[in-house]
Amino acid sequence: MTDDAAAPDLRASDADRERVADILRDALAEGRLDMEEFGERLDATYRARTYGELAPITRDLPDRGAPAVPAVSLTKDAQPGGGWGERIVGAGDSGSSSWAVAVMSGFQRKGRWTAPRRFNCFAFWGGGEVDLREAYFEDREIVINAVAIMGGVDVIVPPGVEVVVRGVGIMGGFDHREEGVPGEPGAPRVIVTGLAFWGGVGVQRKLPRAEKQRLREERRQERLERRQERRRELESSVQDHMDRYDDLIKKRHPHRHEDR
Repeated sequence: MTDDAAAPDLRASDADRERVADILRDALAEGRLDMEEFGERLDATYRARTYGELAPITRDLPDRGAPAVPAVSLTKDAQPGGGWGERIVGAGDSGSSSWAVAVMSGFQRKGRWTAPRRFNCFAFWGGGEVDLREAYFEDREIVINAVAIMGGVDVIVPPGVEVVVRGVGIMGGFDHREEGVPGEPGAPRVIVTGLAFWGGVGVQRKLPRAEKQRLREERRQERLERRQERRRELESSVQDHMDRYDDLIKKRHPHRHEDR
């Protein structure tokens, strides 16, 4: 058997599934997939266990804008930097947005955007959200300068990112709970600074949406397998009882069964 023939049977890694999920998100943004198709394929992605199961999911989609390339490689290539290296884009990308303002309203920066070296945001009688879970980073250290006056700003970071909080609170406060958690090798550092006056700046650490969906799917699959196992045990128990009952009837009425 050749290596190519055996490759589809290789077990896929979490990084393999994430690459396929990225292709699906690009296809959704470009209008190649509608929401229903995207949801079905994303579910199939996180259920896939081998390369052979992953490959058909994006076979009809371009890979990151490249013209008609294979959706999934059937060889195990080394992943440089554990994924963080790909998200530090450097000085060539100055950031998707460098500021945001909410006055008696709100703002959001989330999804796949590039966080600049310094992001300034202001909330007055309003609220804002700076979500870095799927973001790229212009540098290995970025500053979120948040000013919240009778309002609030929430900063959401993914696991593995180091957080430093240096803000000042006046009848308000900054959330320091995520400080002191060591960062992963190669991960960026996020410094949260600014002013909270009769307001607050929160810092939360959450899993990326794709990872949360993958974990939910795994838990759903585990529950399904447990239900199926309980059903098999129940059916086996019922069959045992039926067999014992049948044996008892045969012993008590042997002639009845002989006449049949």
